[in-house]
Amino acid sequence: MSEIAVEVRGLVKSYEGGRIRALRGADLKVARGEFVALMGPSGCGKSTLLHVIAALDRPDAGHVHVMGVDTDAVRDLSAYRARTVGLVFQLHNLLPALTASENVQVPMFETGTGRRERRRRADDLLALVGLADRTHNRPGELSGGERQRVAIARALANDPPVLLADEPTGSLDSKAGGRVMDLIERLRTERGLTVLLVTHDPGVAARADRTVHMLDGRVLAPAAVPNVPLALPVMPS
Repeated sequence: MSEIAVEVRGLVKSYEGGRIRALRGADLKVARGEFVALMGPSGCGKSTLLHVIAALDRPDAGHVHVMGVDTDAVRDLSAYRARTVGLVFQLHNLLPALTASENVQVPMFETGTGRRERRRRADDLLALVGLADRTHNRPGELSGGERQRVAIARALANDPPVLLADEPTGSLDSKAGGRVMDLIERLRTERGLTVLLVTHDPGVAARADRTVHMLDGRVLAPAAVPNVPLALPVMPS
């Protein structure tokens, strides 16, 4: 089995008829179990790269392979996102009318999971992120850090092997942000997750195995996987 979890080659992505060139031949490899921080100035293509890896957007050129799957060949992109990648954004994007448990259950509908199992798994995940007593609270009744932890639980709803996080601490104070990063690191170790995280915060990046920098739509060298495999064994959750 390949030790590479995420590989992108020659990614090009433009918007507004080519006027905005977000990606200009980006290349990146991330090992299984590795935690990589992606840094660079605003507008350099970091979020676009994550969106393309998550198949939220299609590249104009280039190739994306995630866990050995060529995303160009994937017909059911919703199923791919549900099973292969978990997504966490700066703004939690929780549905305000739903409880924490119901928000975590949303991705499970894509896999056809039954109602009782959905509720059990959602409650287990909320307990995992320290919110066992908040399952029935709606987002408006939670703090910013709690909402982000619900978003992380939702990202793990279908046990994906890859976690993509776009500025997950960007809207939080330092204390809440530190708790979110502690949680991501712990989940990465316990579950063998591969983590690719966009950040502007050097303190957050320092917690990763490796920091990769982007500029003007390109990943700056060196951006390859280190010689020593970094894949971690999957520990019981």
